[in-house]
Formats: sequence, C-alpha cells, structure tokens
Amino acid sequence: MYGLLADLVVGLHFIFVLFVVLGGLLVLRRPKVAYLHLPAAAWGAAIEFAGWICPLTPLEKWLRSQAGSTGYSGGFVEHYILPVLYPSALTREIQLLLGCIVIAINLAIYGYVLRRKGKVVISRPPDPSRSLP
Repeated sequence: MYGLLADLVVGLHFIFVLFVVLGGLLVLRRPKVAYLHLPAAAWGAAIEFAGWICPLTPLEKWLRSQAGSTGYSGGFVEHYILPVLYPSALTREIQLLLGCIVIAINLAIYGYVLRRKGKVVISRPPDPSRSLP
C-alpha cells in the first residue's frame, strides 16, 4: 500500500511541476485558473531559487521507506517520471536556470493573456469632439 501511495505522490508531484511550468496556458481558456496558477508558479520558482526541497519529496521517500524500498527500481513511474523530478545531475546552477525558465515561460504566457484580454476589453478611446458639454 505504501508503494502505491508513493507512486501516487510522484504522479501528483509530476502533474504539479507541469502545472507550474505550463499552467498559464490553461488561463487562456479559463482565466480564473490564474488564482491557482500564480501561487503555484511562485512556489515552484521559490523552491528552485532558494534551493529548497518540495515537501512532496520527503513524503514520497518516507512512503517508499515504509514500503521497504530503498531505491527507484522497476515500473513506469520509477523509470520515467522520477528522473524528471529528481535528476541525478541537479546542481545549484541548474536549479537557478529552472527557476528562470519557469518565470520566463509564465511571463510570456501571462503577457499574451493580458494583451489578448486588453484587445477584447479596451475599445477605441472616446472621441473628444463627441463629448457633451
């Protein structure tokens, strides 16, 4: 059971990372998603810039230890998802780069969203010759 829960945590972690990096794209269709995405993106960037460890990582490791597992061997989750979340060559410089990538991608997406929204909401400025006295 603990191994299954650990796999579930890894899957959720992976989905969260995708949401942090690309969740701004959901804002194009559902603007209210920004209320969830902006704090998630800020958290993801903060984790990278500060060099912190996401709380999901120790939880997943604890669940694996409770399952009697000491490593990540076998199975789709362990083979394909874990190397993305826990790369072996992760350095402080790579973490800073990842934080910058998260910010750059999301600035580009939100810039597009705001420009697009501006085109819909903002009409031509009022004509001063048509104003009432």
